[in-house]
Amino acid sequence: MNAIRHCAIIGGGVIGGGWAARFLLNGLDVTVFDPHPEAERRLREMITLAGRAQRKLVSAPLPPEGRLSFAASLEEAVQDADLIQESAPEVESIKLKILAEIDRYAPVDALICSSTSGLLPTAISADMTHPERFMVAHPFNPVYLLPLVELCGGTKTAPGSIERAKTFFAGIGMHPLHVRKEIDGFIADRLLEALWREALWLVNDGVATVAEVDDAIRFGAGMRWAFMGTFQIYRLAGGEAGMRHFMAQFGPTLQLPWTKLMDVPELTDTLLDRLDEQSNAQAGNWGFRDLEAKRDDCLIGIMQALKSQGFGAGNTLAAYETALRAVATPAEPLRLYEGTVPQDWIDYNGHMNESRYLEIFGYATDALLERIGMDKAMLARGFSYYTVETHLRHLDEITLGEAFYTTTQIIAQDTKRIHIFHRLHQSDGRLLATGEQMMLHVDTTKHRACAADAAVVAAIGAIAAAHRAIPHPPEVGRGIGVRG
Repeated sequence: MNAIRHCAIIGGGVIGGGWAARFLLNGLDVTVFDPHPEAERRLREMITLAGRAQRKLVSAPLPPEGRLSFAASLEEAVQDADLIQESAPEVESIKLKILAEIDRYAPVDALICSSTSGLLPTAISADMTHPERFMVAHPFNPVYLLPLVELCGGTKTAPGSIERAKTFFAGIGMHPLHVRKEIDGFIADRLLEALWREALWLVNDGVATVAEVDDAIRFGAGMRWAFMGTFQIYRLAGGEAGMRHFMAQFGPTLQLPWTKLMDVPELTDTLLDRLDEQSNAQAGNWGFRDLEAKRDDCLIGIMQALKSQGFGAGNTLAAYETALRAVATPAEPLRLYEGTVPQDWIDYNGHMNESRYLEIFGYATDALLERIGMDKAMLARGFSYYTVETHLRHLDEITLGEAFYTTTQIIAQDTKRIHIFHRLHQSDGRLLATGEQMMLHVDTTKHRACAADAAVVAAIGAIAAAHRAIPHPPEVGRGIGVRG
């Protein structure tokens, strides 16, 4: 079997274009056939967007981008391809015709995949001469970011073709899920369809608006689904006794009219035993409390990421933190940021990497700016504070899982400048580092310093006035150098 180096895309719309972007960004050459007159423009715009996303997502060096070309015909597009990804309209008769044509012109050892979201592979491959190399490879939008791809073969698909596809898709950063039985909608879309049907009923019956339905998902279960599926979430809801206890408590509610979907399987002993056995296997060596802690850490990571984007539950968290910080300023350094050291902050020595000290002080500075009114509205008007000088002192080590907090003291300020002194402490009070910063207020549209808004100056002035009662740290203004 040849290595897959050249991919053909038949249909360059949202899904086909997403496939093209993922392939190209993984160093694969791509040939596209799409007769739409705007196909090339739309696809190149998507590839640009995908490249931006990939650079933000992946910290490892990416391979050189593959070569993109456009073919004048389907035959030309597939004739030298190692893998063909068909993403034509979701109409069985159209796919039958296109897949038969792909099969006619593709090299004999090429894999042929369809992006269909629900059509059965046996049905749409019925006119192919070599259906043993065909399967559904159903992705999720945006294809260049979401890793799931459902692989489902037809009755004549060779097991070796499935294994070859699993290896390929895993190699381009995806999670191949083998759907072992042909079923309309496969796995993921059947689950989404059930949720979608109930959502439509809630709106139809006036129970909720579309925004309220979406909020019920994105502020609750939707965040958990990102890292734990329904079964594992419900296992934890059953407490230490696990899935069987959960089913004993909540299984009877399946007979209640909570949804329009009342056709549910009978909770026989056979089904309960299967659920319990598979749930235990899924948990593996993870203890109940360990799984709870992992769930909590994943939720924290998601909500903090959403906060950085100013979206969804991240906005709720940001508003909560703002309220916590909006208290009278005492005559002591402000405690504005705290947390615990995550795994990705640890270096080869087993300690927190030195760059993270500056990152933590950056978060503390952001919290201070938020407190004095440098919010999104101010940024939208074109004003911000820039760090123009920083001096860090690394004093002690901190390791994985240890808690820390920062304190922030205003040394001096005027209408344009804020002189800040941060301290980083381990939770027991041990001093880990200090960071001294000079912030300069700028007009971002003119790229020059200017006086801050009067309300901002007053807010920082109030903090500075309270901090005048605090002695200046002896390290303030300290330089760096070797003493002779």
